[in-house]
Amino acid sequence: MDKPKLTPEEARKDHRQMLRFMAINAAVGALIGALTAVALIWLDIGGIGTRIGRAANPIIPALLIIAPFAFVFGGVVTASAILTLPYEKKFKD
Repeated sequence: MDKPKLTPEEARKDHRQMLRFMAINAAVGALIGALTAVALIWLDIGGIGTRIGRAANPIIPALLIIAPFAFVFGGVVTASAILTLPYEKKFKD
């Protein structure tokens, strides 16, 4: 079965849809990661919340925990969304 050829305009539209899909998934994953890190700090898991609260400048340690969580979760959610795409259905007869 040969896939139909896309016109340049259809290819641009498909790329925009794909980029929008990836951006939304990355944002949702980053939000989940940030909320997980905030819960980790707020629930004082492992004494992290107490240590951050006693720091001279608590913003920096909080960001050093929240940012990696947001980046990793954003990447994982985006990758899992891309891997589960039903892209082949688009070209079925």
